[in-house]
Amino acid sequence: AMERLLLEKELRYALARNEFLLNFQPKVNLRSGEITGFEALLRWHRTGGEIVSPAVFIPVMEECGLIEEVGEWVLRSACAQLNTWQKAGLKPVPVAVNLSPKQFQHHDIGGVIMRAMRDHGVDPSLLELEITESTAMNNAEGAIAALKNLKDLGVRIAIDDFGTGYSSLSYLTRFPIDSLKIDRSFVIDLPDSGDGASIARAVITMAHALRLKVIAEGVENLAQLEFLTDNDCDEMQGYYCS
Repeated sequence: AMERLLLEKELRYALARNEFLLNFQPKVNLRSGEITGFEALLRWHRTGGEIVSPAVFIPVMEECGLIEEVGEWVLRSACAQLNTWQKAGLKPVPVAVNLSPKQFQHHDIGGVIMRAMRDHGVDPSLLELEITESTAMNNAEGAIAALKNLKDLGVRIAIDDFGTGYSSLSYLTRFPIDSLKIDRSFVIDLPDSGDGASIARAVITMAHALRLKVIAEGVENLAQLEFLTDNDCDEMQGYYCS
């Protein structure tokens, strides 16, 4: 209990102390090997030098009400990095930012995103928003309306952790989305896991039938990469390449 209390206390000061940073993990085209985009991943260098896992501190931020403030910092920092890369003359590729359930449900999330893009001169087509499947399905009808409002801003939208949230196919066809991300739990044992392989193939086939791009998360070895390439997955991200 004391450790949890200390963690929450330090989190409340972490933003002011500039202890948060973003790592940008590349998304790679499985056919060409080209980097097609990045996902902005939040990291915390705690006072004293300890690097705290997001699996530890993000649930705490959600519980103590910091997730919206830090989430906006992530969004604005990602837009600032996009602007820096553009000024350096680098080829512009989209950057994906995760929206927490509380952010997604915020009444002015569209305004927050629009201001971040405007303040940093970011083309909306270079920003991708990722929401988890469970977030989308928590209130599917409300999610459809919210996603349409975000889509009207010109940004891209991806469903993250797909396969874990029990989507209804009828709702999936109504979500204004651009891509599905296969959850790493279905990738980690490829190609040896028969069930994982079957699910991965089914998601790829279904997504392509719906004209959606498919990205596999958590690719960590060559066998996984070869399976996904052979089964026409579009892109991958994970420790195997970065």
